[in-house]
Amino acid sequence: MTTPRRRHPQSIADAVSSMPAETQRRLVAENKAKGSRHADKLENPFAEQMRLAGLPTPTREHVFAPPRKFRFDFCWPDKMVAVEIEGGIWTNGAHTRGKHYESDCDKYNLATSMGWRVYRFTEKHVKNGSGLTMVEAALKGTKE
Repeated sequence: MTTPRRRHPQSIADAVSSMPAETQRRLVAENKAKGSRHADKLENPFAEQMRLAGLPTPTREHVFAPPRKFRFDFCWPDKMVAVEIEGGIWTNGAHTRGKHYESDCDKYNLATSMGWRVYRFTEKHVKNGSGLTMVEAALKGTKE
């Protein structure tokens, strides 16, 4: 008796797309936390700032409106506070162009309609600490 031959994916994208959605989300979160350029440059330093400031540990890559795949970079679901780190704003990054920009507008408008307070920070906000100050105030329930 011969065993059926397993089809090998043509690419990593094929392999990932055949995984359950929860596994895909976990892998994306792990990849962002471990080493994508965006995470290394902005998200990971911001996460370290929050840790050093003693803020509650945020949830990363939280899907806030299933079945939509919209995710927050950081959030505190119990406080309905979310943070988006906006990279690539000076390099014509994907999220500053047409389709992605419109999708981001949909995402932020949906989040707001659901009661989320979404803070959007650029590299400037991460580096000068103003993003951290705003998040500290939001989590304490005060205005910055």
